[in-house]
Amino acid sequence: MKSVLQSIPSVDRILSSPALAATLASHGHSRCTTAIREVLKQLRKDLLANDNSAIATDADIAGMTAALLAADNQISLTRVINLTGTVLHTNLGRASLPSSAMAAIEDAATGAVNLEFDLAQGQRGDRDDHIENLIAELTGAEAATVVNNNAAAVLLALNSLAEGREVCISRGELVEIGGSFRIPEVMQKSNCTLVELGATNRTHAKDYEQAISPETALLLKVHTSNYEIRGFTQDVSYAELADIGRRHALPLMADLGSGTLVNLEDYGLEHEPTVQEVLTAGADIVTFSGDKLLGGPQAGIIAGRRDLINKIKRNPLKRALRVDKMTIAALTHVLRLYRNPDGLASALPTLRNLSRQPDSIRPMAEAVLPHLAGQLQGRASVTICEVASQIGSGALPLDKLPSIALRIEPADGRDSTLQAISASLRALPTPVIGRLHDGAMYLDLRTLETAEILIVAIQGLSAS
Repeated sequence: MKSVLQSIPSVDRILSSPALAATLASHGHSRCTTAIREVLKQLRKDLLANDNSAIATDADIAGMTAALLAADNQISLTRVINLTGTVLHTNLGRASLPSSAMAAIEDAATGAVNLEFDLAQGQRGDRDDHIENLIAELTGAEAATVVNNNAAAVLLALNSLAEGREVCISRGELVEIGGSFRIPEVMQKSNCTLVELGATNRTHAKDYEQAISPETALLLKVHTSNYEIRGFTQDVSYAELADIGRRHALPLMADLGSGTLVNLEDYGLEHEPTVQEVLTAGADIVTFSGDKLLGGPQAGIIAGRRDLINKIKRNPLKRALRVDKMTIAALTHVLRLYRNPDGLASALPTLRNLSRQPDSIRPMAEAVLPHLAGQLQGRASVTICEVASQIGSGALPLDKLPSIALRIEPADGRDSTLQAISASLRALPTPVIGRLHDGAMYLDLRTLETAEILIVAIQGLSAS
């Protein structure tokens, strides 16, 4: 065994091997050296565990080194095909950006831009200048600023306007916004004191009047976009709250969460309060997300009164929460699409996916069906069925969208077979993510752009 172990080549010998030349050029001397040591360590371990193990050649070791480096070099963030039936899926990146926004990202990313430079004056500028007027134009706000997500927008606004003081909010609006992040916790981190009022299902104007004290700095209304209470309910409207705020010289802040700039009823969806409606009703500050119903990149938008926005901008936290040049570029191009409401549904992927009708989805299912059935022959049956998609990301939780799906049912009826098929789809070069329910897998095609995308993706599925 000692002589066998001594026959294992040295690291330097493998580094100088012609079989490693291409790998060495791609990955460099340092990484190749580390990888060779790992390979040789495993070879020694295998030889000690089995006297009959064949000694690898230099070419074999070079090949194992190349494979190890290739596996280590794989990028974990990869493109997937979202067929879960959830249009704005938080775990899958939420909104898909339009091509104009993607081009803007590339342009901003590949060179210097005037991010904080005033070209007219030749001096330092404000990155919000590139987008503030556009937000104001679309929402009717006096001013606006942008941070990296809506939770950050809420945190920054509360810290800027109510630090060390009290904020009044209805108990029915103390929502959890995903990932166990809750409004009370965000308020605590913003260093303001939560004052709960009313009951879970009913809150009245008098509850706010009674809760206001000399320590009150702000009235907060949170739109419960991710759940709905029905039955014996009562809440206070934005207009009523704004009136209470004016009489007590207190600003009203509205957190819309998902947020939208268009009347969703025009696209066959349930009504969701728009930013414009809430500002018109009297809210002084409105926060909303850029990557949910708006259909843009991840961002949190704060719009409202100029004096309050200026105060928010002066907060040192603003620098910690600010967005980069690529987000500003993408968000600007998405917001520009809203200047043309007539073409919005076709230009904005989010709205296009939300407003699609089953009749336009079914032809894709019919085109994919024979290909998927062929790939799964003997393992599962594939049929076309009607399903209900959902919007996702906490937007309109009760609104279901009629859709079409491919239903995969294992031939042997076993859950283990279904799990294996699901794993095979996820293991494809372009992973396909579906939904498991009631002993079957559903591939909801609502967010699929073309049948060809899925047909190409599932090639080789039968061998996996």
